[in-house]
Amino acid sequence: MVRGWRVFWVPAGRSVVSKRLRVLGGWDGLAEDEERAGVRPGTPILLSPDCQIDGRLARFLVRSPFARLEQETKRNYATDYCVFFDFLWRRDKNWDEAGPDDLWDFEDWRTRSLSNPRRIGGARWNRGLAALGRLYSWAVKQGYMSVSPIETREVAGRHGQAVTVPAARAKDARSSDVRWLTPRLFRRWVDVGLRGFSADGGPGAAWGGRMEDRNSAFANLLFSSGLRLAEAASLLTIEIPQSEIGHRRYYSGRLAPVVTKSKRARTFYMAAPVVAEIEAYCDAGRARAIRRAQRQGRYDVLPRMRLVTSVSGHRMKVFHWRDRDGMLGETALARASVEERAILFTDGPEGPEPLWLWLNESGLPFRPASWEGVFRTATERCAKILSGAMGDAPFCTPHMCRHSFALFMLVALHHAMDVRLGLTPKERRDFRLLYGDPWRMVQDLLGHADVETTRRIYLAPVSDLQLHSLISSPAPGSGAPEGGAADDVSWILARLAAETGTIQDLIDDEDPL
Repeated sequence: MVRGWRVFWVPAGRSVVSKRLRVLGGWDGLAEDEERAGVRPGTPILLSPDCQIDGRLARFLVRSPFARLEQETKRNYATDYCVFFDFLWRRDKNWDEAGPDDLWDFEDWRTRSLSNPRRIGGARWNRGLAALGRLYSWAVKQGYMSVSPIETREVAGRHGQAVTVPAARAKDARSSDVRWLTPRLFRRWVDVGLRGFSADGGPGAAWGGRMEDRNSAFANLLFSSGLRLAEAASLLTIEIPQSEIGHRRYYSGRLAPVVTKSKRARTFYMAAPVVAEIEAYCDAGRARAIRRAQRQGRYDVLPRMRLVTSVSGHRMKVFHWRDRDGMLGETALARASVEERAILFTDGPEGPEPLWLWLNESGLPFRPASWEGVFRTATERCAKILSGAMGDAPFCTPHMCRHSFALFMLVALHHAMDVRLGLTPKERRDFRLLYGDPWRMVQDLLGHADVETTRRIYLAPVSDLQLHSLISSPAPGSGAPEGGAADDVSWILARLAAETGTIQDLIDDEDPL
């Protein structure tokens, strides 16, 4: 049985031992040869159904702009290539034999055909089309193909200019209809999916989950801050603010430009309980994993390690480090890539300790892509445990936390401006001139380059509603609310969930508490 195209990934910290396999005899310099060829950790390798590697594809993956994409984008694109190449393989064609008819037939099969049990929507199709466009435009420029199978057309751009786009580009590019959770349903998802609670809200008797303090702290960080998965997953311990004695509700942190999508530094905020939860994880689960790794000598055999000997600077921190070979170097925190962050260590009381915040059970950096599996497992547990206890069990992905944060902040900012501050229309205009309106505040928190992205995608549930009139409506029993503004915002979100049908929320009689 033909397995189809497959993708393999060059692992971090790999070592090439030529004596281990006879076929590698005489290849003692293989590691250096790979480095010169651009084959580095995180590089994909595409293998055809007949177990062949196409040198042209290999060159595209290491020597084209593809090599400079973010790791998550590489993973998505590599998957898209395999799906299209499999479609061509069933037609007895190789990837470089594709024509426009193949692309249009693929579009029909991928998005509409009943013969495909896993059809996709417009947003997913457009992502795959972008991946194919990048490959085939490069192949034409290199002379591997005479013409690209992707036909194009001209459309008017945002400012009236002519823009060339793929003719097969979908117009219904909506990622999903349900991308938001209210805070109370998110807490239920965390309790049941990540912390092992039962349907009645108590601790699960047979819960055998691992690293629950890490997992719940990470999920709450995403929901509280609106960070992207890769941004939050690659944080270092020194980038987390330390809690203080007092009544601060939020703490601020600073994202290094190299880990953000826009490549611009950005301030992020996290609620005080989340900071405390991360500190508890560092003192408990994380510390245990490090001690275990030190006892078992895991850090001693890592092929790459940069031991930070000192940190200089205040706002612009610089790491001064020493590697395995004794070479000295320095790296500005603002320029420390995700790959380099994973090999930064500090000298602790019992030996080296990773600076990478989120660790696996072996005490090694927990890779960003692995978080998707954690969230998927939590959603599957919710579906199993809550079946029959509530109408629809909650589901959540890392990016849904970002969407939900955006919606919560928009409602909270509007509520603060229109209700809590009691501003008149003139005062509201003055406030917006000084600080910007809530839409742009949320845009800045998310790090979007365009406010229209914030409005159209992240805040779609309120795009067609009169949010001002909704906020102005008094919540039931709001004459003397015990929870104050928090109760009001929760009530507004509950109403939005009921009116739009795109926000997951608890029904009152489903709340175990």
